[in-house]
Amino acid sequence: MENCTKCGNPKIIIKRKQSGQALCKECFIESIQKKVIKTIKKEELLEKGDKVLVALSGGKDSVTLLDILDTFRKRNIIDICAVTVDEGISGYRQDGVEIAIRHAERLGIEHKVVSFKDSFNITLDEVMKIPNYRGSCTYCGVFRRWIINRAARDFSATKIATGHNLDDETQAILMNYLEGNVDNLTKIGPKTDSKSPLFTPKIKPLREIPEKEIGLYALAKDLEVHFAGCPYSEESFRGEIGQIIKNLSKDHPTIMYSTLRGFDKIKKALKKEYKSEFTFESCTICGEPSSNEICRACTFLNELK
Repeated sequence: MENCTKCGNPKIIIKRKQSGQALCKECFIESIQKKVIKTIKKEELLEKGDKVLVALSGGKDSVTLLDILDTFRKRNIIDICAVTVDEGISGYRQDGVEIAIRHAERLGIEHKVVSFKDSFNITLDEVMKIPNYRGSCTYCGVFRRWIINRAARDFSATKIATGHNLDDETQAILMNYLEGNVDNLTKIGPKTDSKSPLFTPKIKPLREIPEKEIGLYALAKDLEVHFAGCPYSEESFRGEIGQIIKNLSKDHPTIMYSTLRGFDKIKKALKKEYKSEFTFESCTICGEPSSNEICRACTFLNELK
């Protein structure tokens, strides 16, 4: 029987293929927290006095993010608030919304739920019934970002924290590379900023944690989470890329780490070459940050009409 490589406890809950490390529950939880804290310090994601808006879906990633950031709140380093986006996905979203509400109440933090219906007068289910050439994730991502950025200003938040994990980051890198979208590649990273006063910086403290380890963390800490997957995700290009990476990881367990490390090394050169330190202007329709006269959310709404 194998024991925990940290403390010798015989009750291990994970053996990491990439390192051969075996960990018990307590040592595993501690390892995740330390790794996230290391990312926060290395990338300078938080400053004392920050008010951090957590994009809280109720899923494993955002709940784990909230749990770890709350350790900073308890030490009076930061304050936390949260927003939950209801995309309007029948039979899926409501459970996550209710879980998010319970976590916000449990911690006593400011929280609000904002729906696609209230913001754009259309649900994602309704969007997907309209013949279009864009995938569900494209619409959803743009509309979610629009809502979250506006909510950050409503809460006077200084940072927006999202639960993007290692799988999400490597998927985004590969997707944009395969599509030849160099401009989007320059925007991938631990922190997204802008000179515009309308734009709240976004941070990704979980970007070096694999998705399966985040799920295990939530189980180990007995956190209430919504584990169901979005019914539209498997149909998306991101879903296809995600499956490719998972298949590669079976025989190459370090592939996601090497993809992320390699990309982070070349990102500075990409940004310098494409001068992508973008300064946002305001959308002429909704007033939100936009690099064009009309932002993507308003462009999509015009297409759908």
